[in-house]
Amino acid sequence: MLLDKKTIIIIGASSGIGAAAARIFAAAGANVVLGARRKSLLDQLVNNISKSKGKAVSLSGDVKDEEYSSALVQLALSNFGGLDAAFNNTGTVGELSSISEMKTENWQDVIATNSTSAYFAAKYQVLPMIERGAGSILFTSSFVGHTNGGLSGMGAYAASKAGLVGLTQSLAGEHGANGIRVNTLLPGGTKTAMAGDDPEAHEYIAQLHSLKRMASPDEIAKVALFLMSDHSSFITGSALIADGGISIRLVS
Repeated sequence: MLLDKKTIIIIGASSGIGAAAARIFAAAGANVVLGARRKSLLDQLVNNISKSKGKAVSLSGDVKDEEYSSALVQLALSNFGGLDAAFNNTGTVGELSSISEMKTENWQDVIATNSTSAYFAAKYQVLPMIERGAGSILFTSSFVGHTNGGLSGMGAYAASKAGLVGLTQSLAGEHGANGIRVNTLLPGGTKTAMAGDDPEAHEYIAQLHSLKRMASPDEIAKVALFLMSDHSSFITGSALIADGGISIRLVS
């Protein structure tokens, strides 16, 4: 039970990597506090975890709303008495467009969803972890904007995800003395809703990876499990790449 009795917030939990993490963390003994926009999917996930004798609560909302981040922390405190960790797993690609042709509204939405939401989340998650004397915060970034930022049409996405690496490093430096570890997970192509459901597109993406396949959400969630657990107790400020080798094959 790697996460026995730890209380963990998971944002972006309604599907994909977030939903996989919710199931895996709960099975590892965690009390999970689930956040996402789609209430019906969150309710279904909470019900499934409860049937498996796990402990889960949820609250739907918009990560671009600062009050929502505060409310998720309050939900953790009121239901489980504290907060030990958080997996801030939100992301949107937005419209694919060159910077010169991109609508300002698209840029602002992608930055708000991917970057500003991370600031909101950490702002409210840090204090209860300081009170605990320990904690682990994990963001989901991407190889796009880190090891490869030159993918056409993805300027907003690359900028927003690269910013999470800088935020991670700053937070890790600020709060290491409080016993709080802060890291960023960089997945490669993963079979989630964001990747669509076109088999030909999946095969093309798979061939870009050294492993010649895409990841399942469970595979990425298990890396997050490691970073949430005490098995990673000396890892902080890290951008951990779990991308099947795509970043060593693509060049800008």
